[in-house]
Amino acid sequence: MTLILGINAFHADAAASLVRDGEIIAAAEEERFRRIKHWAGFPSEAITWCLADAGVTIGDLDHIAINSLPGAHRLRKLIYTAASRPDPRFLLARWRNKRERAGLAEQLASAFPGQSIRAQLHFVEHHRAHLASAFYASPYPEAAVVSVDGFGDFSSGAWGYGSGTDLAIDGQIWFPHSLGAFYTAITQYLGFPHYGDEYKVMGLAPYGQPTRMEEMRRIVRLQEDGTYRLDLRWFQHAGQNLPHQWSNGIPTVGQHWSPALETLLGPARRPDEPLEQHHKDIARSAQVMYEEAFFHLLNALHLRHPTDHLCIAGGCGANSVANGKVTVATPFRQVYVQAAAGDAGGALGAALEVWHGLGNPRSQPMLNAYLGSEASAPAIEALLADPTRTAALASCTIERPADDQLCDQVAAAIADGLVIGWFDGRMEWGPRALGHRSILGDPRRADMKDILNLKIKRRESFRPFAPSVLREAVPEWFERDGDVPFMMQVYPIREEKRTLIPAVTHVDGTGRLQTVSEAGNGRYYRLIRAFAAHTGVPMVLNTSFNENEPIVCTPGQALDCFLRTKMDVLVLGPVLIRRRG
Repeated sequence: MTLILGINAFHADAAASLVRDGEIIAAAEEERFRRIKHWAGFPSEAITWCLADAGVTIGDLDHIAINSLPGAHRLRKLIYTAASRPDPRFLLARWRNKRERAGLAEQLASAFPGQSIRAQLHFVEHHRAHLASAFYASPYPEAAVVSVDGFGDFSSGAWGYGSGTDLAIDGQIWFPHSLGAFYTAITQYLGFPHYGDEYKVMGLAPYGQPTRMEEMRRIVRLQEDGTYRLDLRWFQHAGQNLPHQWSNGIPTVGQHWSPALETLLGPARRPDEPLEQHHKDIARSAQVMYEEAFFHLLNALHLRHPTDHLCIAGGCGANSVANGKVTVATPFRQVYVQAAAGDAGGALGAALEVWHGLGNPRSQPMLNAYLGSEASAPAIEALLADPTRTAALASCTIERPADDQLCDQVAAAIADGLVIGWFDGRMEWGPRALGHRSILGDPRRADMKDILNLKIKRRESFRPFAPSVLREAVPEWFERDGDVPFMMQVYPIREEKRTLIPAVTHVDGTGRLQTVSEAGNGRYYRLIRAFAAHTGVPMVLNTSFNENEPIVCTPGQALDCFLRTKMDVLVLGPVLIRRRG
């Protein structure tokens, strides 16, 4: 038996994964345990959970892999430093970050004191780990592969081709040019300052028009070979020591855009200022520019590797709007985006790269994302008997119906307009709630978005909610067909269906769908099938089970979220909890 631990550490979205004989058996982000979104640092709690879940100790591991290679691309770094002469503080910050990664053995020893660690340590170049996380987890025997993100190991993107157990990299985009940095700069310019806020710009974009494309094409310049470059006049990440925080807490990143950008696009929006139409137009223009550059790269990649299959990874792999257009904007016909496309997924990619690098057979594909913790029925019963929660539960009814009755009763409650907390099975790997740690609602209700924001979410009105759809019903309801198990692609909803499901139809007539199958999703599939039997609509509204915090991890967190919000019903495994009245 070969046990390989993969980790993403010393950066945001710290995470751990465990691969046993080529099978992914456990994976989780550190934020779920620390309760801080995008937690940055060394993922000691995620590692501890993965080992405990597998019933092993750190001493049982054969290999430990991290998705970073200190010293990678040293010559390119030296050339850039000599040519650009960046701020010395910039160089010092990067040297400290490199030293922290090189101290992996010391970090492990500190996290697991007194335990013998015999595992061989492996440092996997950042984008190779991303590419491995996409291709080796995919069901494709061969595929073109692309990784696009901010930066990692002095690169912002890579592409190549995978076949069987081999993965070759054809080329890379080097620092300081980056589509991820471009999108981050526009995100910050539009008044969304927090790490990970880029998805807000993607959600805002459909409310605008691409009126600023002339300016965007001055910022991002497409090259004849399929690559792209930034006009660095509009950025300040290339040579300044931007403030950042990648250790033990909330990740932060300094301002990417330079003051010169305001001469091109106008005054930047402050976070407390209202969103005007010109802000929405800039968001739309930035999204269109991203898509132009991304598809430009993909079309060049297909010329080199004319396959039907494409695997996407990297932080920009979360751009589900662009992902959903790949099959109409490029010759690729099938797309796989791993559930944790961003840096957390690098933990999985590093482990899979080591497995295949040892000459082993192809790993098992990752067809569902249920790789995290779960709660046993006795643990749930013990929680409900906890004296500290007894008084709060006195205003609720607690039932334990048979499985088919539970699905039918919850489906009827959703059809009646109630909001459901759904906690079932193993926690999802990646940023999306996929029917195991979800809040569910009726997609037919035009007011459901307002109900959810009033009762629980309290988030920006322009951000859409997603549909979980029975896989066999996709062609009837969407203009494109495909497997989208991880909610990583946006498809147009058929025009005649949009008025039937307004709660999950975005302003531009699209939906970020999750396809749900009986084999892959179990009880969640049966719930949606029951809802379809009640309503004729084969989908439910699905959003993450949280309230301005990481997605709930334990049944205690789920129960506490239910009790402090105005959620109507809570399902904890086999237990159905309803508020009286």
